[in-house]
Amino acid sequence: MAHRAEEAGLGERVRVESAGTSGWHEGEGPDRRAMEEAGEHGVRMSHRARRFRAEDFDRFDMILAMDQENLADLQALAPDEEARAKIEYLRRYDPHGGDDLAVPDPYYGGVDGFTTTFEMIDAACRGLLAHLVAASG
Repeated sequence: MAHRAEEAGLGERVRVESAGTSGWHEGEGPDRRAMEEAGEHGVRMSHRARRFRAEDFDRFDMILAMDQENLADLQALAPDEEARAKIEYLRRYDPHGGDDLAVPDPYYGGVDGFTTTFEMIDAACRGLLAHLVAASG
């Protein structure tokens, strides 16, 4: 998303961070397979994994979940209804996403899973960017 916002000239207006709902990979860099797939599309990944914290609800306008488990974890962390209202599926913004809004975790699969996952996330990020541009008038 940060890459797409930069491309659109909105890098200064859109702040993007990634965080997990568990601490399994906290402090680690991106998966090599994810980095390779993103690199094939001109996207550079350099972040370190961190765990989502309750104070993130105050720091961000939108909290986007990849799957049902993450959505439920985020909803459980939300301190109130205002925070809970910020949570939604990322793929809600994929114009071709259909009814299944979950992004599958490719971690235990082959390289093809990273390709599919990248395509899903990229389509959703492009849709989200279009939504943000339209909403900002």
